[in-house]
Amino acid sequence: MKKNIGSVLGLYPTPLVVVGTMVEGKPNWLLVGHLGIMGHDRIMVSLAKPHYTNGGIKETGVLSVNIVDEAMLGKADYVGCVSGKKTDKSTVFEYEIGEAGAPVIKESPLIMECTVADLYETEGFDNFILKIANTYAEESVLNEKGKINYHVLKPVLFEMPTYEYLRTGEVIGNCMKLGKE
Repeated sequence: MKKNIGSVLGLYPTPLVVVGTMVEGKPNWLLVGHLGIMGHDRIMVSLAKPHYTNGGIKETGVLSVNIVDEAMLGKADYVGCVSGKKTDKSTVFEYEIGEAGAPVIKESPLIMECTVADLYETEGFDNFILKIANTYAEESVLNEKGKINYHVLKPVLFEMPTYEYLRTGEVIGNCMKLGKE
């Protein structure tokens, strides 16, 4: 018999991302592990209400969602450890401005530049419902058909209860085929 462990979020691990937006005329970066898919053209990013980044997103209506790989993990962790209210994080990453106006991290292998479609507030959190405007990918993480190859990309995963970063692993089966065997 299973034990009831209470109201516990059990959907981890999730991909680790750095969100970028302009705040007071400068890019600000924030490490984020609370995000989700809301269809094929929308995602959700959930940020605690006190974050400095939230104001920039609300003001500009645009942000970037930069996938974290192992090469950028140290910098990504740093921008999650310090507050933009107290520390200027604008120079942590080299960046450029995407077509929709959000700062995008040059070293991130995969970036979704998004516009805010809606804001859903819950106790203590601003949940930004985002429309994907542009997706930028390094050619090295694309397969021969131009699709993202996650065997090459290898995004870092975040596991909340233990605050650990995890490597993506090996293939254990093929979707829509295992049940037919």
